[in-house]
Amino acid sequence: MSSSPKFDIVVYGATGFTGQLVAEYLAAHYKDDKALKWAMAGRSLDKLKSVRDAIGAPSDTPLIVADASDPASLKAMVEETKIVITTVGPYQLYGGDLLAACVASGTDYIDLCGEPVWMRQMIDKHEAAAKASGARIVFSCGFDSVPFELGAFFVQEEAKRVFGEPAARVKGRVRAMRGTLSGGTAASAKATFDAVAKDMSLVAILNDPFALTPGFTGPKQPKGNRPAYEEDLQSWAAPFMMALINTRNVHRSNMLMGFPFGQDFVYDEMVLTGAGEKGEANAKLVVAANTEKTGPNAPKPGEGPSKEERENGLFNLLYVAIAPDGRQVRAGVTGDRDPGYGSTSKMISECAICLLRDTPDVAGGFWTPGAAMQHKLIKRLEAHAGLTFRVES
Repeated sequence: MSSSPKFDIVVYGATGFTGQLVAEYLAAHYKDDKALKWAMAGRSLDKLKSVRDAIGAPSDTPLIVADASDPASLKAMVEETKIVITTVGPYQLYGGDLLAACVASGTDYIDLCGEPVWMRQMIDKHEAAAKASGARIVFSCGFDSVPFELGAFFVQEEAKRVFGEPAARVKGRVRAMRGTLSGGTAASAKATFDAVAKDMSLVAILNDPFALTPGFTGPKQPKGNRPAYEEDLQSWAAPFMMALINTRNVHRSNMLMGFPFGQDFVYDEMVLTGAGEKGEANAKLVVAANTEKTGPNAPKPGEGPSKEERENGLFNLLYVAIAPDGRQVRAGVTGDRDPGYGSTSKMISECAICLLRDTPDVAGGFWTPGAAMQHKLIKRLEAHAGLTFRVES
């Protein structure tokens, strides 16, 4: 990074569906913040101008032409900024050169990645260099996996207060969710499956709950891959398709923070579908829907819900920390927009602001948002991004 970068934040991919929402959030929410210097970047100057005007950003908002297929343009872009927010995925197809450029220049990097195989490959390849250059690489700053990481952290703080120690067992459960799956999430899942089909050695990484904790393997974890009745919650639970990335990030957070949850920590995520025969039937419907979401009818990158659908969306998560004697503490995490777009665009923006302004002492390396920003990020998300974190009786 140059000694005095021109920008605090560059939104790379600002002409894409999610990137446009991120730029729109910054333009609206920080319009009176004269100290924040940010720019929009993408492949086409004409499209950037069109998006700038459509979202009501100031006419003098800086625009940068940069393309994933042109490493020189990426290098020039990252050297002008303190932080790059990238929404250009699947990251395993379009993210490698940008991440490498950030590592080389010491520029902070924030993305929406939910691709554990690629993330592990990037950690193995670049972590030493990121620590040396001071670049802070923060994956998964959207619905996967910010509310889940912070939900686990939040309920463990309450467990320590009530039990006197963290809980070795925590359940993450989706109580309600209204909104469509991101086209980018579907594309990332397909790219991951395609990569694994070409190289079967990647299956071991994909299936490993500790894929993102190199050098550490904890206890056996619940698979969460079939419907089950949970007596303590009086509800059926179904597999949650985003558990594949969220659980990995929660375990990485635990490791990066020095194992405050313990090295015997067990964590899983599922979707609650209700009690009785109806709950069981709903759980089976969720299994079928999960398959459909990554099939040929899945949304395409660049597609997304209308403004009305985004604003009418929501998510409601339950966290249950269980003591060895069976006592429980519970916490809820809610969001006021659809998870894949409306909430995600706010979360990644606030992650960038938090990294920029609230966590100057976080060293270079590969981070999760929860491990890097902890309470400071919870505070920002509650103040600005429509999330709530609360202890439940």
